[in-house]
Amino acid sequence: MSKFGELISANVPVLLNFFTDWNEDSVSMHEILRNVAAAMGDGAKVIKIDVDKNPELSEALRIKGLPTCIIYKGGEMKWRQSGLQEDTTLITLLKQYV
Repeated sequence: MSKFGELISANVPVLLNFFTDWNEDSVSMHEILRNVAAAMGDGAKVIKIDVDKNPELSEALRIKGLPTCIIYKGGEMKWRQSGLQEDTTLITLLKQYV
């Protein structure tokens, strides 16, 4: 978890996407996240976290619905939403915290 603390304490916004490969909406998010990462460049971090491989973290953050996206900045959660998201929405949100 200390690695997670370092990750979310970044000076740039960090978009975490909690997913599984067996969830259709989670799989649909992969391309959307690539678009967001490309659009944001060094202005934000986009990280995918497989809930099946990270059950302790998923439980600690109470991840129930998939996919779930969370934006952190400076160690503080700024936004959280479950379900399929559009790339334009995520880019707009991330730009608010750059």
